Amino acid sequence: RNTVREAVQALVHAGMLERRQGSGTYVIADTEQGAGLAEYFGAARESDLLELRDALESTAAALAARRRDEDDVTELRGLLLKRRELWHRDPQTDAERDQLIAADVALHRAIVAASHNEVYSEFYDLLMPALSRSILKWPVGVSHSFESEHTEVTEAVIAGDPERAAAAAHALIVTLRGRGEG
Repeated sequence: RNTVREAVQALVHAGMLERRQGSGTYVIADTEQGAGLAEYFGAARESDLLELRDALESTAAALAARRRDEDDVTELRGLLLKRRELWHRDPQTDAERDQLIAADVALHRAIVAASHNEVYSEFYDLLMPALSRSILKWPVGVSHSFESEHTEVTEAVIAGDPERAAAAAHALIVTLRGRGEG
């Protein structure tokens, strides 16, 4: 037990794992280089992360609209529905809040994955811990769901409309930036 505890602590110290009080321990990088980038993103200003997300997610949404396959469409529909169901109520516990955030991040990650660009996917995975921490700073729930914006991005990807998907992803980030939220 002590050996495992020390190994986990060493991986936390190396930036490859993250401990969250009351939630568990999470893998945030699978290489030391990835850990360095994840740490860098974690320390970045919120406005800088939103600008990076705008460029990355807008392009990824356009690529996803061009390249998505039936498995991606099924996945996106399921994740959008799950997000909608969870975000339709305000969380009552930290665990429920974590579920809402996980559903949001999963939808964004699935759109990037549907681009079928491994470099985008890998890079986005390095951003995910910073993205999750960013969302933790802001209220979540019904009045902060940005439901129509998330639906528009997802539906544009599913419809195979790259211009609409890129514009919708950009509009979502602009909305987040305008409200001061991530």
